[in-house]
Amino acid sequence: MTDALKRLSDEGVAIWLDDLSRKRITSGNLAELIDQQHVVGVTTNPTIFQKAISQGDGYDQQVSDLAARKVTVEEAIRMITTADVRDAADILRPVFDATDGQDGRVSIEVDPRLAHNTKATVAEAKQLAWLVDRPNTLIKIPATEAGLPAIAEVIGLGISVNVTLIFSLERYRKVMDAYLTGLEKAKERGLDLSLIRSVASFFVSRVDTEIDKRLNDLGTDEAKALRGKAAVANARLAYQAYEEVFSSDRWQALENAGARKQRPLWASTGVKDPAYKDTMYVDDLVAPNTVNTMPEATLFAVEDHGEITGNTISGTYEQARADLDAVEALGISYDDVVRVLEDEGVEKFEASWNDLLKSTQAELERLAPSEG
Repeated sequence: MTDALKRLSDEGVAIWLDDLSRKRITSGNLAELIDQQHVVGVTTNPTIFQKAISQGDGYDQQVSDLAARKVTVEEAIRMITTADVRDAADILRPVFDATDGQDGRVSIEVDPRLAHNTKATVAEAKQLAWLVDRPNTLIKIPATEAGLPAIAEVIGLGISVNVTLIFSLERYRKVMDAYLTGLEKAKERGLDLSLIRSVASFFVSRVDTEIDKRLNDLGTDEAKALRGKAAVANARLAYQAYEEVFSSDRWQALENAGARKQRPLWASTGVKDPAYKDTMYVDDLVAPNTVNTMPEATLFAVEDHGEITGNTISGTYEQARADLDAVEALGISYDDVVRVLEDEGVEKFEASWNDLLKSTQAELERLAPSEG
């Protein structure tokens, strides 16, 4: 074992676990990860909940009660998932208190089928915040075109947000703009800006997966030499954008009013290609005031053999830009890649949500009481 996770935390990277289940909560495993692996937050998504609900019997009692009440499958999902998020938030509350609200956060997603509907996304975010009713939760809203005004409105209501599904640098800048717009709305409403927090989930591994596929199709030595470089380069340039926006006069005015920076969160940090080191998207993205949300396998890989050598983003921007330009020069369109990834991302979350609906419906039927 190494102290890599501690070193990562000491460098200003918040370690969040990309997984949640009732078993993890009730077994004491989540508390153990907080205590021993420096975990200070949890993120969830429909796939994670679907796996949790369909495996084991941890949800049987609650599902049986819901079936007896004949609730709809959508209501059942909300009751089940918000119960887990509430319990996880309570376990993380000491971290939340110790970090003055910076960490100790648990994220829960709006229904991804609403990704292209601004008004419905805002309504869903308000409902989720009310249902969970914990100060240390984040409502996940996708960074679609329709999501951007929803993010500004929800932040403006004083609800903390985890903006998800960010792939492009241009869209990330719009996300930061939406956050600042939301804070300005909240300020006009007289809300306490220091209580509003946000992270911007910038996706990493999927960028390499898509670009590497196109590089492999080209098959030249020049193309092969660029494999595995685009995702880290893209994320590093996102951090450069973060530094610019959060040193602007517009930001300074909000910070003077008590606002806190929206942190970049590195999402999708499990390495998909076995040719690459399994801690690459952690080791190569170390910088202050960031979050890295890891699947459990990545968390333990970093603990075992992560190479945390200090800040690995500062001073890399020129090379990062050169790497992305080299990919573009081979005829691989960055704009097309990120558009494909966003479209696929929304589709995948919708598919996961539909799987969650099916699994939950099956459990409701299995555990429904016999009539009479």
